Amino acid sequence: MGPKTPVAEGDFFRQSLREQINLKHPLVSLADLINWDRLDASMSESFVSRRGRPATSPRLIAGLLYLQHAFDLSDEEVVWQGVENPYWQVFTGETYLQTEPPIDPSSLTRSRKRLGEASVEELLAETIEAAKRAGVIKASSVKRVIVDTTVMEKAMAHPIDSRLLERCRAHLVRAAARHGLQLRQNYNREAPRLASQIGRYAHAKQYKRMRKALRTLRSPVGRVMRDVERQLDSVSDGSRTALQNLIGRTRRILSQKPKDKNKLYALHAPEVECLAMGKARKPYEFGVKVSITTTHKKGLVVWARSMPGNPYDGHTLAEALEQAAILSDVKPQIAIVDRGYKGITVDGVKIYHPGLRRGITRGLRAMIRRRSAIEPAIGHMKADGKLDRNWLKGALGDAIHAVLCGAGHNLRMILRRLRLFYALILVALLNCGMTALSAA
Repeated sequence: MGPKTPVAEGDFFRQSLREQINLKHPLVSLADLINWDRLDASMSESFVSRRGRPATSPRLIAGLLYLQHAFDLSDEEVVWQGVENPYWQVFTGETYLQTEPPIDPSSLTRSRKRLGEASVEELLAETIEAAKRAGVIKASSVKRVIVDTTVMEKAMAHPIDSRLLERCRAHLVRAAARHGLQLRQNYNREAPRLASQIGRYAHAKQYKRMRKALRTLRSPVGRVMRDVERQLDSVSDGSRTALQNLIGRTRRILSQKPKDKNKLYALHAPEVECLAMGKARKPYEFGVKVSITTTHKKGLVVWARSMPGNPYDGHTLAEALEQAAILSDVKPQIAIVDRGYKGITVDGVKIYHPGLRRGITRGLRAMIRRRSAIEPAIGHMKADGKLDRNWLKGALGDAIHAVLCGAGHNLRMILRRLRLFYALILVALLNCGMTALSAA
C-alpha cells in the first residue's frame, strides 16, 4: 500500500491554512519553490507499506527533515514545533490547522533508514534547484566550485582507556542480567572506584600509578568477559549474536595499545575514526571525514558526503566533482582546492590551488584567493546546522547526516534571500505611503 495522499476536497466547516496566514512569508515562498511532486516520485518507493495502514506521506517526512536541519532541531523538537507553528504545517503539506503531532518522533528514525543515502541526495538536489528558482545562484554558477574536507564528530565522550573499560564491564553485566546469566563476580563496587582513581592519578600527573591502576582494571573486565563467553551456549540464537558482538568489541578494547592503528574509540560506534586536521586547539577529532563542494561565488552546497576510512583529500576530488555534476545537472569546469589536493588531476576540470605560479594571471590569482570562502560555509554548517555533532547510528547515519546538513545550509541561504526580498518590498511600500502622505 502506497503512502497517504492529501484530500483535495475542501471542508465546509473549516478554513484552510493558506487563508489564515501571510502568504508572503519566506517559508510559504520556499514551499512554493520546491518541486514536491518530484520528491514524492523519488521517495515513494521507500514509503510502501507491505501490510497494515498506509505509509507516511513523503511530503511530510521531507518537510520535517528540511526544517530539522535548517533550524538545528532534534526529532522531538521539530515534530512538536510543527504543531505550534502554522507556517511549518504549510511547509509540510498540511491543508488545515493541526493540533496534534502528525507522527511520533521515532518515525523520523525509521524514515531515514527507509530513505537511505540515495533518496536523501534527492533532497539535496532539490534544494539546488530551488536556489536557482529563487535567484540565489545562476545555473552557470556550478561550473566553478570549491572543494574541501572537514570532520563531522560523532556523539561520544572523549575516548579514555579507563572509561572504555568500565563501559565494557557495565554493558556485559547488564547483558548478563538481561539474559539470566549467573556471573561469579560483577565488580560493581571495585571497578567504578578504580576508574575514578585512574582519572585522579592522571590529573595529578602520577602516570606510573595511573598505568598500574589501569592494568589492575583490565583484570576484572577480562574476567567478566570470559564468564559471559563461557555461558553463550545457554543464550538463544537471536540474542547470541548481539552478545558475541559485545564480547568482540570488549576483547578489542582490552588488547589495543596506545600506538595501535584502527583502534576502537567508542563502544556504541565502532565506525568512529581518529582524525588529525592540524588544529592547534583540537589536535584530534573523533568522527568521520566529510567532503564538501560549494559554488565559488555564493557558497551553495552542491555536494556533501562522508568519507569513511580517512582517505587522502586528493583521492576524493574526482568523486566530489562527479557527484556535484549529477546533483546539479551542470558539470564543473574549474575547481579551487587547498594544498592537500596538490598533484591531483581530473579529466575535463581545471584544478587550481594556492602556490601555483606558472600561467597564473591576476584574475586567476583573485579566484584562487577566494578558496577560503568555503571555511565560513563549513563553520555555519557546524554552528547553525547539525554538522558539528552527529547523533545518527552507524556508517549509514554518517552518510545521511552529511547530506542533510548540506541541504539545511542551502535552505538557510534561500530563506535569507527571501527575507531580504520581503524586507525590500515592505520598505518600498512604506516609501510609497510616506510619499502619498506628503503629497496630500
